[in-house]
Amino acid sequence: MLAGRYLRARRKETFISIIAGFSFLGITLGVATLIIVMAVMNGFRGELLERILGINGHLVVQPIGSELTDYDEVSRRIASVDGVRFAVPLIEGQALVSGRGGGSGAHVRGISGDDLARIDAVSAKITSGSLEGFDDGDGVAIGVRMARNLGLAVGDDITLISPDGDITPFGTTPRVKAYPVNAVFEIGMSEYDASIIFMPFAEAQLYFNSEGRATAIEIYVDDPDQVGVLRAPVEQAAERQMFLIDWQDRNRVFFQALQVERNVMFLILTMIVLVAALNIISGLTMLVKDKGRDIAILRTMGATRGAILRVFFMTGAAIGVFGTAAGVALGIVVCLNVEKLRQFFSWMSGTTLFNPELYFLSQLPADLDMGETIGVVVMALTLSFFATLLPAWRAAALDPVEALRYE
Repeated sequence: MLAGRYLRARRKETFISIIAGFSFLGITLGVATLIIVMAVMNGFRGELLERILGINGHLVVQPIGSELTDYDEVSRRIASVDGVRFAVPLIEGQALVSGRGGGSGAHVRGISGDDLARIDAVSAKITSGSLEGFDDGDGVAIGVRMARNLGLAVGDDITLISPDGDITPFGTTPRVKAYPVNAVFEIGMSEYDASIIFMPFAEAQLYFNSEGRATAIEIYVDDPDQVGVLRAPVEQAAERQMFLIDWQDRNRVFFQALQVERNVMFLILTMIVLVAALNIISGLTMLVKDKGRDIAILRTMGATRGAILRVFFMTGAAIGVFGTAAGVALGIVVCLNVEKLRQFFSWMSGTTLFNPELYFLSQLPADLDMGETIGVVVMALTLSFFATLLPAWRAAALDPVEALRYE
């Protein structure tokens, strides 16, 4: 009852209540900001990981010493390893591409129609056209951003130019060939949607002068986090000298940078909660000085030091508890509607917030992790409780005689 009365504003205590209000608001915003930023960074990492692993193999096998002419047999042996979902022989090469709207560079991947159908990140994201009869024709599948940049649609021709063409008495001439666009896909990662072309495996062998061989075998596993355990069984199944590199090695620097950025953001935003906790100290200290006579009277009536400490501890702790609860509620609401809020602020400002050309993803993701949210709550409550202890202890240590000497 006393803690509640001390929290409510009275005419003489308006300034103290204003400080308590700012403390409450600071903790609310600090907790909400922490939850939102952590959720967005988790979502950003998860979406990138899903798209990178969805289109690229978890483990890539490349030949050493001799060309990969026995790719069918090697792929079958590797696919039989426990933990491996499937293995895909590939032809990879770089080319310049052009259409009605201009030109750009492209990464061409030669793959069979059956293998492409098993890569859900592509086959399940076809926006126009179809992959039916992919192996039978000479058409290609391109990303939606490439189609938009080059002004192409399904049925139009896209021209590929490769520097490694036919060898003539005058040297190597570039190879130029036009292919119809049979399908347009949208993976959701702007870099891939703007640069990758899928071509029938046999046609890619001819185009890149790779008849009878593959350049690599990409392996998709059941659990990408356990890909290191499969290295030895895959090497044994290959039965030839191979170079293996997994997705963790290929993207180690990128994901380590994301983790460092995430940790630094957590530390920086924790300072918001710390500042709000310091406001609790200042507000409670002023409240203790203002209530010195009340404390002395309560002590003379028989209130113990522990009772006084509990009163003022509950006063400060209430700010922390209710501020944290409000921050969690606000953070969850924002996380559930983060993409709508991004679109709204983009419309309000007339600019593109979270540009997909810079951030790779076409929309702002948010992945609310329960463990992290609980950690933020515990951290905010701990700072609030520690900030409350010092003023509460000073109130309990107040000498009634000194407090009433001049009353």
